[in-house]
Amino acid sequence: MKKHLIVAAVIAAAFAAALSSFLLFSPADRDGGMDAQPAAEALPVRDTSHRLTEPDKSELTVVEFLDFECEACGAMYPVMEKLREEYGGRVTFVARYFPMPGHRNGDLAARTAEAAARQGKFEEMYTKLFTTQKEWGESQEWKQSVFRGYAKQLGLNMVRFDTDLADPEVAGRVQNDQSDGLGLGVQSTPTFFVDGTKIQTPGSYEAFKALIDDRLSN
Repeated sequence: MKKHLIVAAVIAAAFAAALSSFLLFSPADRDGGMDAQPAAEALPVRDTSHRLTEPDKSELTVVEFLDFECEACGAMYPVMEKLREEYGGRVTFVARYFPMPGHRNGDLAARTAEAAARQGKFEEMYTKLFTTQKEWGESQEWKQSVFRGYAKQLGLNMVRFDTDLADPEVAGRVQNDQSDGLGLGVQSTPTFFVDGTKIQTPGSYEAFKALIDDRLSN
């Protein structure tokens, strides 16, 4: 029980820090920094969205708008991994990009994941970026060389990776996720949608599990 309380406290503190950082920006600054506008017909998930699980018969869809550099997202990562392991056969878990202004490498990390996705390695890069977040996050230095190192570790074709990383279509793919998020009222990360409805982010694994169990039982 004590361990669970500590984990919940860490997650709550990370959420508070991320939200405080976000609120330093006005809506105009936020949109401009993202270089994206709200989608006219915003959707929580699209056919092209990255699915971390694909059950044969999905009973529920959980979508996370995330920023790989966001500390609150990093705190939620092990929670989501545990939920994904437990419910992957019944629930579709979806990851969507929402890099926040003020994070020097948030957009670059998203483009890195998308470039990896073009070689069938989205999940591997998603995992790599979150498990190494403390090594590169919250830095004012450009971390492209670090991310290239991750790409090499994952065995990606580096010529193609570099080309894709600079491809405007990859940047556009990230912006499309941001546009959907903005259109859906996403204002901070992580923001979750369960079967299309935005929810208040649960503060612990137990709380998120209870929410999923409740939805699955109805």
